[in-house]
Amino acid sequence: MHNDIHLTMATWDYDHVRDIASGQVKAKGIEITHLQMEVEEIFYRFAKSFEWDVSELSFAKYCSIMSQDNPPITGIPVFISRVFRHSAFYIRSDGSIKDSSDLKGKRVGIPEWSQTATVYARGWLHHQGGARLDEVEWVQAGVNKPGRVEMANLNLPDGVSYTQVQDKSLVDMLLAGEIDCMISAHPPHEFETGNPAITRLVPDFRAVEEAYFKETGIYPIMHTVAIKRDVYEEYPWIARNLMTAFEEARDRSVARLTGVTASQIPVPWGYVNAERTAEMVFGNQGVWPYGIESSRATIEAFLQYCDEQGVTHRKLTPEDLYAPEAMSEFVI
Repeated sequence: MHNDIHLTMATWDYDHVRDIASGQVKAKGIEITHLQMEVEEIFYRFAKSFEWDVSELSFAKYCSIMSQDNPPITGIPVFISRVFRHSAFYIRSDGSIKDSSDLKGKRVGIPEWSQTATVYARGWLHHQGGARLDEVEWVQAGVNKPGRVEMANLNLPDGVSYTQVQDKSLVDMLLAGEIDCMISAHPPHEFETGNPAITRLVPDFRAVEEAYFKETGIYPIMHTVAIKRDVYEEYPWIARNLMTAFEEARDRSVARLTGVTASQIPVPWGYVNAERTAEMVFGNQGVWPYGIESSRATIEAFLQYCDEQGVTHRKLTPEDLYAPEAMSEFVI
C-alpha cells in the first residue's frame, strides 16, 4: 500500500524466512525489498557499512556491537540459524590430537575471534572440553584462502595468545602441521572433497551434542536479526511488526515440515523426526521458538562466553540486546 514504509532486508535463503522474501507473509505497514545473499557477504557488508535497514547478523558480532557505546543498531529476538558446533573441530588424521583435552598447549586456528561458532566452540573447550581459553594458542586466518580479517573490535582478556596470519589459510597450516586443529562453521574444502588427511575431532558429534544439550540446556544461536537504529528510532513500531512476520513465516515453514498430507520436505519420515527432535529440544514451547524466555539459558551462556573471551566490551544481559517493543506480545 502507498502508506507503507519501505525497508530493505538481507538474509540467506531459509525455508522459515522465505515467505517474507516472497511476499506471502507481510509485516504490517512495511514494504520489504529482500536481498538474498550468502551469510558471509551479508555479515561483512552490514557490519562494515550497514548497507540495508534490516539484516541477518552473526550473534557474536551483534552482541559485540551492542556492548559498545551508542550502538548503531538494535534488533529483534528472532534466531534465524541455530547449530551445535561440536562438528566444527577439524584435525589431521595422523596427528597427536585425539580428544579435546589434547588441545591444551596446542595451536588452534579460527576464521575470526568473533565468529559465533568459534565463541561457542571456545566456550565448550573452556568449560567442558578440558582446554581453557588461556591454555591454547589461537591463530586467526581464512579457512580455505589467506587474507580474511577480523571484523569486530575486540577486547581480548589478559593471558590469551592470539595471532593473525594473512599469508596462509587455516587448511594450509593444518596440513603443514603449523596448527594442530582448526575450528570452522563451514567445513574446509579439503574435508568436503574427501581428503583423508583431515578428519573431525568429534566424529560422533550428534551423540556428543545431545549429551551437551541435556547437561547445559544450550542450543546455540548462530544468527539473529538486526535493525539500523536510526530507522528503528523513526519507526519504533517496526520491531514488533517484523517480529510478528518472522513468527508467521516460521509457523508456515513448520507446517510444511511436519505435514503428512504430502511430502513437502523430501526426507523419509521427515515429519516424524522433526516432531521428535523439536520435542526433545524445545519441549512444549513449540518448534523453533523466538523470544528471550524460551532461549534464556542459551543466551545467558553465550553472553558469559562473550564476556570471558573479550568479544563484548561489557557484560550484557539478555534484556540489553533487543528493542523493547519486540519483547512483549499482545494477547486477546
